[in-house]
Amino acid sequence: VQLQASGGGWVQAGGSLRLSCAASGRTVGDYNMGWFRQAPGKEREFVGGRRWTNVDIGVSDSVKGRFTISRDSAKNTVYLQMVSLKPEDTAVYYCAAASKSTILSELYSPRGYAYWGQGTLVTVSS
Repeated sequence: VQLQASGGGWVQAGGSLRLSCAASGRTVGDYNMGWFRQAPGKEREFVGGRRWTNVDIGVSDSVKGRFTISRDSAKNTVYLQMVSLKPEDTAVYYCAAASKSTILSELYSPRGYAYWGQGTLVTVSS
């Protein structure tokens, strides 16, 4: 599967963005899908995800109540809706795909994912 992330950009604090992750080659329903982010000088961290069954696996505490993950099977796309953005949300955001057999605990770590999109930069100004 190939993944193409898009939708990043510059936004003021309190604003919203929706990131898209378009899959090609295979369907998103064949994979567990995750969103990660990496700020300068920091490790890549889990943001949120959905299992291949489309069950929500949750979001990180730092974005809870502000970010949601959704899937549109008809468009073969996974979305990351972000509202009430904060300067600390500034990062490169990546979507990733893991095989159906990946156990739940592995889906919260980048090591659990075999396929990655190229990343899209989100900059939140104060």
